[in-house]
Parts: sequence; C-alpha cells; structure tokens
Amino acid sequence: MSQTNSDARPDWQRAPPQVPDFDLLRPVGQGGFGEVWLAINRTTGCLRAVKMIPLRQAGHADPAAREITSLACLETRLDRQHPNLLTIHHVGKTADYLFYVMDAADDARGGAASNTPEYRPATLQTRLQDGPLPADDCRDYAGQLLAGLASLHAAGMVHRDVKPANCLFVGGQLKLADFGLVTEVHPLVSRIGTQQYMPPDGCMDKRADVYAAGLVIYEMLSGLPVDDFPMLGRHADCVRGSPLLATLLRLVLHACEREPQRRPADAQAMLAELDVQGRTAHRSPRWRLLAAIAMAAVLVAGSAAWLLAHPHGKPCDVSFVTEPYDARIYLDGIVQRDTEGNPYTTPCTVPNLRAGKHRVEFEFAGLPRWDAGSYDLSRTKQIVARRP
Repeated sequence: MSQTNSDARPDWQRAPPQVPDFDLLRPVGQGGFGEVWLAINRTTGCLRAVKMIPLRQAGHADPAAREITSLACLETRLDRQHPNLLTIHHVGKTADYLFYVMDAADDARGGAASNTPEYRPATLQTRLQDGPLPADDCRDYAGQLLAGLASLHAAGMVHRDVKPANCLFVGGQLKLADFGLVTEVHPLVSRIGTQQYMPPDGCMDKRADVYAAGLVIYEMLSGLPVDDFPMLGRHADCVRGSPLLATLLRLVLHACEREPQRRPADAQAMLAELDVQGRTAHRSPRWRLLAAIAMAAVLVAGSAAWLLAHPHGKPCDVSFVTEPYDARIYLDGIVQRDTEGNPYTTPCTVPNLRAGKHRVEFEFAGLPRWDAGSYDLSRTKQIVARRP
C-alpha cells in the first residue's frame, strides 16, 4: 500500500492552523503573505472567512508587520463600518499567526456561503469570467465600489490594491476587501500593489485609487482584461447602443487619464460624476443616441492619441523584488530614479520603462553591485532576485 505524502495533500486535507473560537475548514483564497480560510464559529455555527498571516517566514523579517499597520490605520481612522467595505469582526494573534475574522463571501454559484466542497467565494473577478456584465449591474457595482472607496478617502486613507479580485459579494452587495495595503494619505506612499492597476505616474495617492477603479469599471463593461484598455473589441456595438454603458465609458476615460491632475480628485468626486451622468443619460432618447456616438468617438480619439504617443509599444511597468529588501536598481548600468530624483529601492514598481532587453543589476548600500541577468521588459513584468 502506497503512503500519501503529507506535503502533497490537497488543501482540504491539510491540518489547519488553530485560532480561538473558530474551526478552520479549508483555504478559499490567498494573497501576499496571507491565506484566507473558510471557518465556522464553534458557538454559533456561523460561517466566516479568517485570514491567516504568519508572524515568521523564511526570508522575511516580519511578514505581518505591514498588515498590522494597515489594520491599525483602518480601525483608528474609520469611525463607522461602510456597507461597501468588507466587515472585519475581530483581529487577534496566536503564537504563530496574525489573524482576522471577516464576513464570508457569497457562493460563486449563487446564494450564501456554504460548507460544501463546491463553495468558491463570489468575487467580481469570478463574475467577469463569463464576459461583460449587464449595463444595470455595471452601474450598480460601479456605484458600490466607489462608495466604499470614497469612505476610505474621506477618512484620509488610500487602498492601493483596487482590482476585481478584491471586490467580494456578500448578500449580493459588492464590498471592497483586502486592506493589507491600506495606508494614510501622504506624499511618500510607496508604490506597491498590483501593477496592471497602477497609474503610469507612479504616485499612489487617491487619484491612483481612482485610476484603478476606472480600470475595474472598464473590465465590467467590456468583459476584456485590463491589459486591453482602452479597446472594446466585439462589445463596441453594445456600448455604442447603450446610453448607460456610454456614460460609464466616459467616466472610465476620465478616471484613467495618464496625467493625474486630469482625473477626478478622489472616489467621492468620481461617484458624484457617475450620479450626474446617470441622471443625464435618461433625459431623452435622442440624447442617449448622441451620447453613445460621442462616447465611441472619445474612445477612438483616446486610442489614436495613445498610439501616436507610443508608436513602439506601451511603456513597461516592472516590479523589482530582492531578498533582502532596499537594493538600488540599475538598467544597463544606469540607476533608476523617481520623478524627484530619488533612487528606486526594492520592493517597488518602476513605471514607464522602455520595452526591450535590458541588463538588470542591484546594489545594496556599502556592497558591490551584482548582475541579476538580462530581461526582455516587454515580456517580464516582475523580476525577483536574491543577493548572492
């Protein structure tokens, strides 16, 4: 009889971590240093989601530190729970983990969370797997996303990781989730998050969240991946024929302006713009037709301007990670600097790099520079290296 290697067991057979008052059933999500488990309260039988972040991990001094800072910021600055932010019920520590207890997302198949093998959390990402959303759903979910994000902005915080995977559905309502990168607004906020949703200017302020929210709405109305922005593909006729989708497209183009000062100042301004456009879109059938044609023209003009500005392909945003952190980055012998002239240090994402093959080097303070190899930045979006 063959024996089962415990390291090769499927997730549902793994011995779960131990936390007070809850039995962890199986992992249902993962992100950063943490893992999300479906859990059941031993007293009430209520299903919850519990995120577990190890307090120690090889190669990382304190993997839970950033999460703790973000949760403390959220708790001290947010004076009330918003209906479009995922509720965190409890934060605690064991000897080995930071953990926090949240509402469990609906089942992706429909209905509430369930303790069945088929259960998968309902996220906006899973819904987009079936293509673009109906116009009314696009409008409703855009409003819910922006309302939750606006509550963070009003409290002086930025999310830094707005994307479909971090939009969960609980009781049919969209809730912005994953607060591990939340921080207070200040000029030196580090550039971390999911690179496809980061703005080209590299400034992770409220307008960066606006930019990311615009891309999420684009994915909802187009059904296309974020890398295809601003194209509409086969869905162009549907957008052109729908006054609601046309107004949403106009909002998207405004939110995703390459120049940050041309975007809405924050999510509240974007939400107000959505409300105004929504009311205007239903004034008359003739206006709706003109609006749809105008939005199609705006998209064509925006695409043409982008192609003229970048005839040799889209500038590359590339993430650099080293172990340990705080290494300077060199491309072809030139240190990479931000708009203020300060050298980028790992971990970070360097925006607007020239596509093509480059020699990558790293340098730690007081140590010789070392060669990490050559990479084609039009194909490689993340470079991870360890000091020799």
